[in-house]
Amino acid sequence: MVVLMEMGQITPPVGINVFIIGGVADDIRMQEIFKGILPFLLIELLLIILLVLFPDIAMFLPDSMGGLAPLPQ
Repeated sequence: MVVLMEMGQITPPVGINVFIIGGVADDIRMQEIFKGILPFLLIELLLIILLVLFPDIAMFLPDSMGGLAPLPQ
């Protein structure tokens, strides 16, 4: 969920982080900013696919710290 929210901050139509960068750096065009975030966006998309296919990746740390006990059968 957090990773999806992060992607929403850098992609249109919201893309708030991109517009902040565009406002701070007046000499950089928006097209250049979007080209610059493309590798990071692809990595995050790969991360989401991995988390959907293997949810144990995200649950490793909570489980190792004594997360919820398994349900009785």
